[in-house]
Amino acid sequence: MAAARRLKRVVASQPGFLNFKSSSESLSGRRKRVNKNKKKSWNKHSDINDVEEFLEDVRLQERTTGGLLAEKSDDSLFFLDVGQPKRAERKAAEPIEGKKRKGKTPRPLRIDLILQQDSLIPAPKDVLAYQQPNAKKLRRISQKAEQLAAKGVVTRRQKRLLSRRPVTKEAKKSDTEANNNPNRDYYDIWGQEQSTVKDSAEDWYLQQTGKKRVKRPEKLSDRPSVLPAVEVIAPGGSYNPDFFSHQALLKEAHEVEVKKQKEEDKLERQLAVNKDDTATEETVIREQVEGLVEEEEEEDEEEAAHDEEDEDAEGGSSLAKKKTERQRKREKADKIKELRRLDSKRQMDHRQQLFQLRSIKASIKQQEQSTEDKQKIRKANQEAEKSQPRRLGKLKFQAQDLEVQLSDELAGSLRQLKPEGSVLKDRFKSLQKRNLIEPRERAKFKRRHKLKYVEKRAFRAIT
Repeated sequence: MAAARRLKRVVASQPGFLNFKSSSESLSGRRKRVNKNKKKSWNKHSDINDVEEFLEDVRLQERTTGGLLAEKSDDSLFFLDVGQPKRAERKAAEPIEGKKRKGKTPRPLRIDLILQQDSLIPAPKDVLAYQQPNAKKLRRISQKAEQLAAKGVVTRRQKRLLSRRPVTKEAKKSDTEANNNPNRDYYDIWGQEQSTVKDSAEDWYLQQTGKKRVKRPEKLSDRPSVLPAVEVIAPGGSYNPDFFSHQALLKEAHEVEVKKQKEEDKLERQLAVNKDDTATEETVIREQVEGLVEEEEEEDEEEAAHDEEDEDAEGGSSLAKKKTERQRKREKADKIKELRRLDSKRQMDHRQQLFQLRSIKASIKQQEQSTEDKQKIRKANQEAEKSQPRRLGKLKFQAQDLEVQLSDELAGSLRQLKPEGSVLKDRFKSLQKRNLIEPRERAKFKRRHKLKYVEKRAFRAIT
């Protein structure tokens, strides 16, 4: 601490040093004498407040004025106050820069003044901004390369760069060609034939990075059905319909009911029991006895089959003889003769087809016409299927019953009209018919536990 006190005395003795704080604070009383022959007592009894106050005063002067006040000139610290300048002098001193607002000059806001930096010391240098990763390694590599270049040694990397194939001038020109060059090749932006490797590479890059949009399927814009959302009922369904239109609607409803009745009758006929198929006493006895007779016949047939197999085995051994060389040559000659005959017949057929060109053309034309007719029929069927509900689930679409009123149920006005059907059911069936949702059935309530009936004692007491 002796060094600190010595520093303080030296600085305070300087003639140009000025203290911001009052002189009364610097004055202190007589110090207490303590034993300082141990390090523990140094930290306990040493007073360094005066040194810290001096250093803080120096830092304050550097922050506010940019340096010590003793080193500043008088012009930078003092100015001569001669009062407010006159209006004419003020106008002459102000530069003319366009039109300005009359009156007082605009002053900065208080918030802007608070945010302004009042320190005259520049901000410290950002060391991290100048740091580079592996700076020592890169510096060492560059120094080594300079030393090798001075000796005339070519490194392996430079050899590889020199051994590369030089770029052609045309390719370099095409890469660096300006857009405003009138002699450049014409590029059709809508052309489908001009596709380069670069374009395909860009498509692949966009697809891999997820920046390219997924191709929209063509069928995504197609409607599931051509039917309108709300179908207008026939004229006979009005509250006051025409006689003929009402009769036509009644006929249509009658045909629907007749079709349903025919399907029910057909199902009953298929499930009906035939009286001829019922079992009688005679048929029952015959079935019981039938198994015993079959077993005896099967045993006789097996014995006869075994005897025939033994005879075949004995005869087969006698017939299996080795073919002679003459027989093999004859078979080979016959086989070659048959192949030549088939080849000559095939060539003759090809020659005959030259004289049948007219009939062949006619048959080809007929086949093309039949194929075209089939395509038209298939397209017509496809167009017709667009207006029909498709099979979207396990259930089949069941059309809604026609909302028809009989002749005696017709009302003369809307007030007396009785409502038919349900709007909610009609919308639900419309969604099914337009293939927007699959046909559904109402979920059946299935009881998990059976009901248990208990007779209470209070019920027994009642007589």
